Amino acid sequence: MFENLSEKLERSFKLLKGEGKITEINVAETLKEVRKALLDADVNYKIAKSFTDEVKRKALGANVLTAVKPGQMMIKIVHEELVSLMGGSMSDVDIKGSPAVILIAGLQGSGKTTFSGKLANHLKSKKGRQPLLVACDVYRPAAIEQLKVLGSQIGIPVFTEEGNNNPVAIAKAAIAYAKSNSYNVVIVDTAGRLAVDEAMMKEVANIKDAIKPQEILFVVDSMTGQDAVNTAKEFNDRLNFSGVVLTKLDGDTRGGAALSIRSIVEKPIKFVSSGEKMDSLDVFHPERMADRILGMGDIVSLVERAQDQFDAEESRKLHKKIAKNQFNFNDFLSQIGQIKKMGNLKDLAGMIPGMNKMMKNIDIDDNAFKSIEAIIHSMTPAERENPELLNGSRRKRIASGSGTTIPDVNRLLKQFEETRKMMKMMTGGGKNIARMMGNFPKN
Repeated sequence: MFENLSEKLERSFKLLKGEGKITEINVAETLKEVRKALLDADVNYKIAKSFTDEVKRKALGANVLTAVKPGQMMIKIVHEELVSLMGGSMSDVDIKGSPAVILIAGLQGSGKTTFSGKLANHLKSKKGRQPLLVACDVYRPAAIEQLKVLGSQIGIPVFTEEGNNNPVAIAKAAIAYAKSNSYNVVIVDTAGRLAVDEAMMKEVANIKDAIKPQEILFVVDSMTGQDAVNTAKEFNDRLNFSGVVLTKLDGDTRGGAALSIRSIVEKPIKFVSSGEKMDSLDVFHPERMADRILGMGDIVSLVERAQDQFDAEESRKLHKKIAKNQFNFNDFLSQIGQIKKMGNLKDLAGMIPGMNKMMKNIDIDDNAFKSIEAIIHSMTPAERENPELLNGSRRKRIASGSGTTIPDVNRLLKQFEETRKMMKMMTGGGKNIARMMGNFPKN
């Protein structure tokens, strides 16, 4: 999301390269470029100006140590201000209550229903809760059906009332049902419109008054830029919501909403969402987002995602197999599956410091492992267990069956053998898999 902003900020910091100290003149030139970068990213003008004014005040007042270059000091100050601009610290969702009630609001098309499913999945898998989803969009039958489909995917029930067109009554009935059936979180998905209108606002306000939710989360499509900020303000004026959710962060957006919305409505961003998968939801951490904007990556989030897929027992078994040089293509396929579960590959690459710059012109999609998986799936069970069986005729058959070439199969086998040797020599050798993937040609 912040690729262009990151590049422009990096160029602005280069203006201080070689300077012996921060002065009124060189800091003004740098911050002119910083302000321009923020405006190009669709950040509100007043916020961009206030931001650069504060950075300038701190930069000119900073005691720059001899060991710290002016450019490094400027990056540090900008990083601190970005964190502050986006809320300072993580704000968790409030799930106290019997049951806790969470109201989801926003415009039609913002991703409310998908987010409702993702939130339910998050609370079930990460917080150990028993959520109940409630379909209160009585005007769009597809929304009720969509929620049912999402609920079935994640094993969470959806409360509906056929023939009842009163969303307030449905919401109240759902809470009564949750109390009598031991559900401790109720997530109410409400109707949206294509634009803010009085009927929608009145309806969602009536639902709020009737069920008195602990949390009201406003869901906004980050691709709508400044319109997202304006819409958030209108909703907040009527609902006084408790937090913001930014969706579609994987889209072609300039990111200004994430940097502006917190200052305008003075409510925390609680979640960020990308893609359609039910596990592609992240708690919003201002410091981590600032790291990514400034090209520092987000190793903490990357490790957390890896830990979500980590199986201690499987890891112990794998370690034994590596030690005995018995790591095979079944194990390799399993490792690929775990990497894919961690999320969008381009998003994962962006969490590694410096990787965005290195892969600027390289398109990474979720089919990056496709040819490798096709080759492995074209092997027989015996061949996957014992790669040593793969002679010339078998390789020819595998290439034909996988839609690749014999050189592709040979290259994978050669790299697999080299990796297996290295993994035997090293603890934590699994990191070589990533390198091996990078060397394999993408079809």
